Amino acid sequence: MALTVLLAVGVGAATLEIAPLSSPAPTATIALDATADHVVLTHHGGDPIQVGDLRVVVAVNGEPLANQPPVPFFSAAGFRPGPTGPFNAATPNEWTAGTSASFRIAGTNDPTPVPGDRITVRLVVDDRPIATLNARVRTG
Repeated sequence: MALTVLLAVGVGAATLEIAPLSSPAPTATIALDATADHVVLTHHGGDPIQVGDLRVVVAVNGEPLANQPPVPFFSAAGFRPGPTGPFNAATPNEWTAGTSASFRIAGTNDPTPVPGDRITVRLVVDDRPIATLNARVRTG
């Protein structure tokens, strides 16, 4: 009986040592501003965000865009070329406090936001949500 208990404890300890410890999701204060075609996200403080690990999900009035922005990118279906800041593939992969990232939604994407619509941007790192931001689309 004592042997069984010791083996179980030994296996548990071995499993804990082998299992990788996941790092916590970054925490940051992000602000959202949106016009009918332009979405700007500003990192106001907190942890740097590795853009290569970031997924951005955009919805208009609760309906996800048909084409989501792949970050980083330069040209992508449903978006005008040349996003700014760390969302642009030509810039560093780290999004830090004090910097903004933006992209422009093309008229070919659906739904097309208009002033007064509610836009929601969800930021996800390694399948963990780090922010859900909401704003009314303003006249540009």
